[in-house]
Amino acid sequence: MVQINLDQREITLKIVYYGPALSGKTTNLQVVHHMLDPNVRGRLMILDTSDDRTLFFDLMPVYFKTKSGFTVKVKLFTAPGQVMHNSTRRIILQGADGVAFIADSQKHLGKANNESWRGMVANLKLNGIDAKEVPLVIQFNKRDLPEIRSDEEIEEVAQKGSEPVFKATAIQGKGVMETLEGILRLTWKSLTRKYGLEDKLKITEEQFINNVLKSSVKAIPNTPQKEKGEAR
Repeated sequence: MVQINLDQREITLKIVYYGPALSGKTTNLQVVHHMLDPNVRGRLMILDTSDDRTLFFDLMPVYFKTKSGFTVKVKLFTAPGQVMHNSTRRIILQGADGVAFIADSQKHLGKANNESWRGMVANLKLNGIDAKEVPLVIQFNKRDLPEIRSDEEIEEVAQKGSEPVFKATAIQGKGVMETLEGILRLTWKSLTRKYGLEDKLKITEEQFINNVLKSSVKAIPNTPQKEKGEAR
């Protein structure tokens, strides 16, 4: 849940990147960190297990100050994908204002995507969050690999649900910022309906988006490091 501290004039939003192991969640955050203006981004922290997969979370605060004097912080987390860390995933989802589900486009990993989605819905419920109410977008990552779901198949997925669907090749920076902007817009709309953020902060949705994504670059000059375990 969004944290609003009127005394310190500070508002903090929480966005969680969720999905199966090695789908590219950390790569998404690495690329976002690279693309954002250094003046509005925080430190990217990555905690790994002995097998080099993200164990707990990546945390990257993005922050800016409004004309009304509020400091707005957007904290981006990733939840570990391995089944053994389900309790950690549930904890990271606590208080999530929005979720970006990072699916793997490879056909043979469809079952892993579905299992992770069901786990996400269950963990949200355990945290008192209705998956049908929380702002949620889906990204199909690894579009550069062979044996992936076709554009037509992904379009069918999009037609079946209400969540915006994005296609990405995170390791090349493609679709990453579009996914982030998508979940930020849904989250802003949701929080404005619930808490009147636009009135409190005296900024519009476009101003919010422009401030968070301030001076983001459109391409990455160097391919970022692959996510641990060859995730992309």
